[in-house]
Amino acid sequence: MGKDITLKAIDGHEFTAYQALPAGERKGGLILIQEIFGVTAHIKELCDHFAGLGYETVAPAIFDRYQKNFTTGYSPEDMQAAVKMAGTSGIETPMLDIQATADDLKTRGPVAITGFCYGGSLTWVAAARVEGLACAVGFYGRLIPEHLDLQPLCPVMLHFGSRDKSIPLDGVRATAEADPAVKVHIYQAEHGFWSDRPANHDDAAIALSQERTLAFLDQHMQD
Repeated sequence: MGKDITLKAIDGHEFTAYQALPAGERKGGLILIQEIFGVTAHIKELCDHFAGLGYETVAPAIFDRYQKNFTTGYSPEDMQAAVKMAGTSGIETPMLDIQATADDLKTRGPVAITGFCYGGSLTWVAAARVEGLACAVGFYGRLIPEHLDLQPLCPVMLHFGSRDKSIPLDGVRATAEADPAVKVHIYQAEHGFWSDRPANHDDAAIALSQERTLAFLDQHMQD
């Protein structure tokens, strides 16, 4: 079970972040970036999950700049509000808060980043914009194929679903072809296969993508 902490970006903005500490040996720090729904109970559960695997995991509240403690559910009305908030936040300004989170975690060892949906897109941008990351693992980031001009500063692994209606496979293939050093994996799954939404959740895709992710983290997160 984690707790809320407060971090400060270089521009003076203070934001909440959910921090989950490992019970045993600490393998490193992991920034976990939210979906468009905010730092929800599900995102906190994911932080707790990775903490259980040995990573101090921190989820910065990216939307705090625009509305403190913003979270929504999954109804059509909630979805509209979440999409609007993500549009307001964009993909560049969040890098200030992600950098601040990385800087804090770096004081205790190597740092990686992961993210889901909107957070998957931010993970891709952070790999090119945020200093000090050991590696980056993004899950089904819809905006990634639109930003293939970015040059990652660290090793990157990306996970996509073959039945993801929001990310055409042509875009996924273009992502894989743009930089052969980026490891791209495709699963027989919907968008959001790590989510707690029953229609999207896919245990098989989660298990395989987690196995690959943990091996990638172990490979690159060395003191």
